Amino acid sequence: MKVLANDGISQSGIDALEHAGFEVITVKVAQEQLQSYINEHEVTVLLVRSATQVRKDLIDQCPSLKVIGRGGVGMDNIDVQYARDKGLKVINTPAASSASVAELVFAHLFGGVRYLYDANRNMPLEGESSFKQLKKAYASGRELRGKTLGIIGLGRIGQEVAKIAIGCGMKVIAADSFVEEATITLDFYDGQSAEFKLKAQEVKAVLKESDFVTLHVPAQKEYVIGAKELEMMKDTAGLINAARGGVVDEVALIDALEQGKLAFAALDVFENEPTPAIKVLMNGKLSLSPHIGAATLEAQDRIGTELAEQIISILK
Repeated sequence: MKVLANDGISQSGIDALEHAGFEVITVKVAQEQLQSYINEHEVTVLLVRSATQVRKDLIDQCPSLKVIGRGGVGMDNIDVQYARDKGLKVINTPAASSASVAELVFAHLFGGVRYLYDANRNMPLEGESSFKQLKKAYASGRELRGKTLGIIGLGRIGQEVAKIAIGCGMKVIAADSFVEEATITLDFYDGQSAEFKLKAQEVKAVLKESDFVTLHVPAQKEYVIGAKELEMMKDTAGLINAARGGVVDEVALIDALEQGKLAFAALDVFENEPTPAIKVLMNGKLSLSPHIGAATLEAQDRIGTELAEQIISILK
């Protein structure tokens, strides 16, 4: 049986699949050529990340497919229910990249409170000629310890974010439509651990009380954070979206930043991926990364291994 990892897979995943007797193909097939490639090579398993779309027409026209796998959490690029109704297995790896996304959130958060997103732009340009002026401009940074982090979406990633926040000495509050309470367990290097109970609150309360807000929700039909929600937040607040493009109204966000309603914001995902709006890319109060939340070596290794284990379990 053949596995097409169209958006790539870790070597550990390849090794596990090949050991189980699968042929793994890692060539990148263009979206418009995917149907003919799958049929020509009689592909049984199609593995994707966020780049490849698996819609109804592809599912209908590729009778050899038995399994569709998403390396990551969100499956909005796959017509999941339709595929399952057609008898296909649809799998993903919801836990594999949680820690990586959480660490990126804090990379943006640490950079935001110390203006690193802006300093890294300006130091190469003006560091030699205006060092003292830049030092003064960035001298009013803030500490995270003692501040309140609001987490919207208390699933696996949200809970990993909470762990880091607690470790930094932050107060953590959260909102979630489905999770009423979560137990956050911190495991330390020497075998010790500590548990914290976190009860979900209303979104409005989280927005009003938080010094920083981070989003960890799936794709929505409507914005989770729009002009109304931004208005509820503190003027000194920061907003981080490493969840899905489209959960934040980017026009309203830019307005809030330009009007001084927010201190800064960070985006790893965008409404118009893979061509983010120029106003977003050029705004000096935005910390930006190109959708790399799950893109660590460790996460990719876990994703590949977890996908392989599921495929072997289903087909062998």
